[in-house]
Amino acid sequence: MGRMFAKGYDFFMRPLEKKKFKKIREELLFKANGCVLEIGSGTGINFPLYKSVEKVVATEPSSYMIERAQEKLKQTRVQIEMVQTGAEKLPFPDNSFDAVVATLVLCTIPDPNQAMFEMIRVCKPGGKLLFFEHVKMDNPFLAGLQELLTPAWKKLCDGCCLNRDTLTLIKNNNLIINEINSFYNGLFLSVETIKSNC
Repeated sequence: MGRMFAKGYDFFMRPLEKKKFKKIREELLFKANGCVLEIGSGTGINFPLYKSVEKVVATEPSSYMIERAQEKLKQTRVQIEMVQTGAEKLPFPDNSFDAVVATLVLCTIPDPNQAMFEMIRVCKPGGKLLFFEHVKMDNPFLAGLQELLTPAWKKLCDGCCLNRDTLTLIKNNNLIINEINSFYNGLFLSVETIKSNC
């Protein structure tokens, strides 16, 4: 991930974060408990929002994003450890975490299927996997626009895929879906799931 993208990310996201995203994040992270793994923590936008968890292990592949996250680490109420790694090969044992969090990250991961496998692997049976993502829209016209815009958008936004069907990815992995909330006409979803005990 490029230095310029990391430097400008918070600035360009600020209007959305102030208007709606912060509340969505707060409500989602309130459901996290115990020892939490956050995938692709970026500039640390979630860090100050964790309230009642024991510890957060935050993974991020970009050294530039980790550098930007240092300021938000100072605003946290809980212990947060940052680990520089990608989501497709997590350096943690099976069943390590009580909850796994992914917010606005699955769109940029090169191999989202492998990342999802890893997230489920490291989550304890009965643990929560919590998502806030933009997704491929149901409306055929808008979905077509996403397809059209994705090649240019990926170059502009460091690999972000507007047309990624993340909800289907979640549904195809035998997770128990507790709740789905839709925002901005289905462009964004927050999803609470549980890893089955089987």
